[in-house]
Amino acid sequence: MTASIRILGIDPGLRHTGWGVIEQSGMRLTHVAHGVIQAETDLSMAERLGQIFEAVGELARHHAPDAAGVEETIVNANPRSALKLGQARGAAMAALAMAGIPVSEFAPRQIKLAIVGTGTADKDQVKFMVQRLLPRAGEMKLDAADALACAICTAHHLPAAFRKKGAA
Repeated sequence: MTASIRILGIDPGLRHTGWGVIEQSGMRLTHVAHGVIQAETDLSMAERLGQIFEAVGELARHHAPDAAGVEETIVNANPRSALKLGQARGAAMAALAMAGIPVSEFAPRQIKLAIVGTGTADKDQVKFMVQRLLPRAGEMKLDAADALACAICTAHHLPAAFRKKGAA
């Protein structure tokens, strides 16, 4: 019998940080929970980052994942936006590190490729495939779908040694 591995996926954002938890048992993936952390936009940047840090830390305590995956920041035409998004990503990763959870990082293209089969898929295509792969997940916001996609991508890329150890 294969041990289950619980995985938390994070899609970081300053306003909406998606999260999703799945369990992997052998090749089977099962939905556990998902949602969106909504940082209050009228707060200072430091306070918003603190909210993200606290919320991700609470998710780690509540769901006790064995591993986590976080989507990387795309450095696009607006470096200022990329820098701010990177700060939200850093707050989430720091919370996971403080909880002792190993974190994998994936480029958005790599996540889309793992879920849809093409690295150029749009958010609606990712959501559609996540709902097919995890039918018990039900309706979800795009940020939560992206986070579940990140968790699935993490499951696909777990080292064999980690899978053999399972949650032990």
